[in-house]
Amino acid sequence: MSEAATPLDTAQGFAPPTVTQFSVFLTNKVGKMLDLVENFEDSPCQICALSVHEASDHAVVRIIANCAANAKKILQEDKLPFSEHDVLVVELDYGHSLSGLCLSLLGAELNIAFAYPLMLKPNGKPTIALAVDDPTLAGQILRRKGFRLLGEADLPQF
Repeated sequence: MSEAATPLDTAQGFAPPTVTQFSVFLTNKVGKMLDLVENFEDSPCQICALSVHEASDHAVVRIIANCAANAKKILQEDKLPFSEHDVLVVELDYGHSLSGLCLSLLGAELNIAFAYPLMLKPNGKPTIALAVDDPTLAGQILRRKGFRLLGEADLPQF
C-alpha cells in the first residue's frame, strides 16, 4: 500500500480551525440561566460567547467555552441536555468587515444558519461565531479572503 495521501487526508489538511459550541436546553424558569453560568464560575473553563434563544417553555443557550472538554463535563455533571456543533470563529478588522464576510460566503452560496459575537476579544478585535452549511468550504473561502479564523487554543484563558 502506498504512503501517498488519500483524498480524505488531503481534505483534512485544509480544514479550518473550528470551535465547539454547546446548545444547552433550559426550562424557561427564573434562575436557570444563573445556575448554568455559575457552574462555570469556579472552574478552569470559562464562557467566551453566549447567545440565548427563548421560547415560551424553554430556552436554547448557545455557549462557546475556552475548553470544550471541561465544558462538556460541567454540562454532563449538571445533567443538562445539550448538543454540540462545530462553528467558525472569525476575527473582523479593517478590510475584513462583517459585510465582506457575508459577501464572501454569499459568493459561494453558503448559508449562515446563525451568528453571534464573542464576549471577549481574543486579540482586541471584534470576533464572531458562525454556523454555516459547510464549515470547511466557508473556512477555506474566508482564509483566501484574508480573514483570520480562530480555534479553541486562540480563545482567552483566565
